[in-house]
Amino acid sequence: MRLMYTLIAALFVVFNAHAAALPSSVRDALQQAHIPLDGIGLEVYEVNARKPLISINATQAMNPASTMKLLTTYAALDILGPAYTWKTEAYLDGELKDGVLQGNLILKGYGDPKFTIEQFWLWLSELRARGLREIRGDLVLDRSFFDLPAHDPAAFDNDPVRAYNVGPDALLLNFNTLRLRYLPDGNTLKIISEPPLDGIRLDNQFTPQTASHPSKGDCDKWDDAIRVQPDGDSVILQGGYPSECGEREQNLSVMPHTRYVEAVFRALWQELGGTLRGKLREEVVSSNAQLFATHLSDPLSTVIHDINKFSNNVMARQLFLTLGVAGNATTSITRSTAAMQQWLNKQRLDFPELVLENGAGLSRTERISPHSMALLLQSAAAHPLSAELQSSLPILGVDGSVKKRLKESAAASHAHLKTGTLEGVKTIAGYVRSQGGKEWVVVFFINHPNAKYGQAAQDALVEWLQGR
Repeated sequence: MRLMYTLIAALFVVFNAHAAALPSSVRDALQQAHIPLDGIGLEVYEVNARKPLISINATQAMNPASTMKLLTTYAALDILGPAYTWKTEAYLDGELKDGVLQGNLILKGYGDPKFTIEQFWLWLSELRARGLREIRGDLVLDRSFFDLPAHDPAAFDNDPVRAYNVGPDALLLNFNTLRLRYLPDGNTLKIISEPPLDGIRLDNQFTPQTASHPSKGDCDKWDDAIRVQPDGDSVILQGGYPSECGEREQNLSVMPHTRYVEAVFRALWQELGGTLRGKLREEVVSSNAQLFATHLSDPLSTVIHDINKFSNNVMARQLFLTLGVAGNATTSITRSTAAMQQWLNKQRLDFPELVLENGAGLSRTERISPHSMALLLQSAAAHPLSAELQSSLPILGVDGSVKKRLKESAAASHAHLKTGTLEGVKTIAGYVRSQGGKEWVVVFFINHPNAKYGQAAQDALVEWLQGR
C-alpha cells in the first residue's frame, strides 16, 4: 500500500512539474475558458530533441479531430510518393463507327480525390476529340474499386447536405458537391448553381429578409436561417435569406454519387455536342469492353496541400483508402487500417492507443495521444520529404484554416499548423519557428465541453514558443 501511495505521489509531482512549465498566458487563457488541465493534452519538443519541453497528459488517448490528417498525409507521402497519381478510365462496350457507339460508355474510378468539374470537362472534350459523339447505349459507372459499406451522410451530425459529410467513392466527381451562389437583387434573389446538372431543378422558395443595419454576427450566421432539402430530382430552398448581407455561397451535397455523375455528364456531354440515348447503370467493366481513354489526377503533393490547408474530409478519406491498395483489385477500410499499422511498425512508431475510422478525423471514435502525434511530427521533420508535408500545412495568419488567427502577432507566418474542430474538441498540431531560430513541434489537444473557447490558450502557446 505504501508503495502505491509513493508511486501516486511521484506521478503527482511529475505532473505538477510539467504543469508548472506551462506559460502563465496559457494557464490564464484556460482558466478564462473554464477548461481544467485534465481536459487538455499537450506536448512540445524542439525538433530532433529527445525530451519534451512541456508534456501534460501527453500519453492520454484523445480525439484529434482533423489533426488526424497529418498521419494520413505523412504516411501517403512515404508509401506512395509525392508524384503518385490516380487514374479514371473510359471503356467502350460496343462498336464505335463514324462517331456513333453502338453500345455503352463505361467510366471506372480508382479513387481520385480531386477530379474537379474543370478536369472532367477537359476529359470529356478529349473523348469527343477521339471520335466519340453519340452513345446509343447506357452510361455505366464502375465504382467497385472501393469495397465500402453504405454511407449515411446524416450519421455524423444529422446534416446530410454539408460538404464535409460526403462519403468516399471510387468515382468521386467534384467532391459530389453543388456550389450555390445567392445574388440579392432588390426583392428578388437570383441563384446560380455550379456545375450544371441535367434534369435537376432548383425550387427557389426563399423569402428575402431585409434589415436596415444587419449585425456582423447575423451575417456570419446567414446560413442558419435557410434550409436546402433534396427531393428526388429537385432541390428545395426555403427560409429567409438576409439580403442586406450581400452575395454568399454554399457548397452542398444534394444527391447520391451516381445521380450526380450522371447529371453532370449529361449536361457537359450535351454542351460538347454529344448525345446519350440510354440510361444510367452500375456495373463492373465487362471483359469485352475496350479501354478508350485514361485521365490522370493531380499528383499527391498537390492533393495533400488541399487536404491539410483546407481540411478537406472527403479527400482525406479517399487518400486513406488508397493506402490499402497494395496491388489489390479493391481496397477497403480494413485494408487501409492494416496498411497504416504496417507502415507505423516500419517507421518504429508504436502508437498502441491509435484508433482509426476514416483517416480524416471527422469521427467520434478516432483516437491518438498528443505524445504519439508529437513523435509523428518529429519523424516527419527528419524525413527526406519533410518539406512537402510542412508546406501542405496552413501558415499561421496567412492561409488555410489559420488564415485569420494571430494575423497581427509576431508569430504570424512563423508557424505551420494543422487544426481540428468538433463539438467538444479543439486541436492544433504542427511546427513553430522561434525568433531565436529554433523549430518546435507543438501538439495541443483540448477534449472538453468548453473546447470551443480554447483557441486563446492554443494561440498563447504558439506566441510563447515563437518568442523563445
